[in-house]
Amino acid sequence: MRRPFAVRAGALVTGVLLPGALLSGAFAVLAGPAAGAASAADGDKGFTIEDPRITESSGLAASRRHPGVYWTHNDSDDGPYLYAVDSATGKTVARVTLTGIGTPRDVEAISVGPDGEIWVGDIGDNLGGTWKYVWIYRLPEPKKLVDQTVRATQYVVKYSDGPRDAESLLVHPRTGRVYVIDKKEDGGHLYEGPAKLSASGANVFRPVAAVDLWATDAAFSPDGSQLAVRGYFGGISYAWNGGRIKREGRLDVPLQRQGESVSYSADGRKLLYGSEGSHSSVVAEDAPESASSGSKSSSGGGSSSASGEDGGSSATGGVKVGALALVAVCAAFFGLRRLRRRG
Repeated sequence: MRRPFAVRAGALVTGVLLPGALLSGAFAVLAGPAAGAASAADGDKGFTIEDPRITESSGLAASRRHPGVYWTHNDSDDGPYLYAVDSATGKTVARVTLTGIGTPRDVEAISVGPDGEIWVGDIGDNLGGTWKYVWIYRLPEPKKLVDQTVRATQYVVKYSDGPRDAESLLVHPRTGRVYVIDKKEDGGHLYEGPAKLSASGANVFRPVAAVDLWATDAAFSPDGSQLAVRGYFGGISYAWNGGRIKREGRLDVPLQRQGESVSYSADGRKLLYGSEGSHSSVVAEDAPESASSGSKSSSGGGSSSASGEDGGSSATGGVKVGALALVAVCAAFFGLRRLRRRG
């Protein structure tokens, strides 16, 4: 699957330009959590995806019905499958096969709605936004975690301003309204779907707010008041503000070889960040409180508190390490781009 040049540059920096002590110290997060970190049933300490069938985990969503379980999927060339992963062990406890839909093209995102239904976004477009429409699938979250086949509803989605690539699908936990954030290097937009999607015709999504990030995934907090958007090298926390999103600060996103997914934990205290690759790690960080409240994280404050718009950062050293890493990655990225242009 074709990936942006920036991702390859990031992998080059983390895998080649930063060897030895630096990689084993400041960039230890790339190796994922320690073996004992998966002991928390709610996934608060992160976990490693153990299933060899999951090689391109591109979306992540906390189950509302099954505590400690996260839903994920491969992003292409796998089939109509969803995987329920137990965060206590990192093992798959159920694989769900979707029926009633066409052949998936580029599944990039997953979300759980307020009515206990799973929404899947077949919304990627690596051809640069050339597909005239994309698809969204909806299915009930299984009551039992066993391998099974579930019939899904398929929705056709178009954008009011033309085709585009996207990797972020969100369903508001209060209203059930569906949103998409497109993926653009210089920043994208939050697109709002109709109040109720129709399975019999095209559903037109319209831009309602700018998003200042090259977004690879996004997630609502369980109460719907916050919106977390992540990219390859960073993230932004927004106040939902009734859909008129307001930027509150940066998220302390771990540097991963290919940062793809984000999900709030079921209790809203953590943000879980996932990446692609075999045996990929899911890293847990403290979720930020609303900046307007001026309070600390509900889990006691930690390295993932959102920094203010004035450029301040979290009080822990994690942000400092992340900032240095980001500088190195960006330097390599733009340097390599310049060399490529000259070539």
